[in-house]
Amino acid sequence: MTTLPLAPLACALFVWWAGTGVVLLLDGLPRSTFRWSVGGAVLAALVALAGLVRSGADPTPAGAYQGFVCAVVIWGAHELAFLTGLVTGPRQRACGPACAGWRHFAHACEAILYHELALVANVLALLAIAHDAPNPTGAWTFAAMYALRLSAKLNLFLGVPNVGADFLPERLRYLECYLRQGPASPLLPLSLVACSAIATVLLANASAPGATPFESVSLALLGSFVALAAVEHAFMVLPLRSIRLWQWSSKPARAPARIDETAAVRTPPPEPRSGV
Repeated sequence: MTTLPLAPLACALFVWWAGTGVVLLLDGLPRSTFRWSVGGAVLAALVALAGLVRSGADPTPAGAYQGFVCAVVIWGAHELAFLTGLVTGPRQRACGPACAGWRHFAHACEAILYHELALVANVLALLAIAHDAPNPTGAWTFAAMYALRLSAKLNLFLGVPNVGADFLPERLRYLECYLRQGPASPLLPLSLVACSAIATVLLANASAPGATPFESVSLALLGSFVALAAVEHAFMVLPLRSIRLWQWSSKPARAPARIDETAAVRTPPPEPRSGV
């Protein structure tokens, strides 16, 4: 077995950390800057889309890095549009204490509907663009981020000890009622096992003797990102404020959110398909 390349691991870690920090930094600016920030993010996403399409025809390590970074830039534009409140959903208020079950789940879906539809459309478009492309790293990176984020949203809705609501800006505090703080649901250990297993397989294949330099870098980038998703899921059960990793980009006044106690005792609906 060849040695696992460290450069893709470092790249994935840095892009994850720096990308999240930039989004939090822009989100923490005055509201009057949001149109400029989101406009600039959309422009950057369009440039990144062109770069991602171009990288699809370049099955080299450089092409893998390019596709990966471009996918993260596009994802960052979606996240900024959501956190600034410009693209969320038709429901922009919290549920009452009596709201529970499927009704509560439907309200959660309505609260993020436009954001989710934009992400799904983007995933499908990128997968269509990457169809039969020699380098689908960018498309698979974006699709993986969507699947991993959907898993995180489902876990937050069903219940975890640490919901990390201090990532929510004041304008989105109404979403707190869709975050259930309490014992972890059975989905969380399944998510951790799945993320860990997928990351292990990808990283193992990246270091396999028969892997080409392109395959090694591409698989290592994807595997590293899935491993980071496993870490993010683990944060849900650890008594840690993970936002401190981005203290340089967050407002000093950003304090832990107070979760509505009624949300912690709601009974989650069985087998939901999406959520917050």
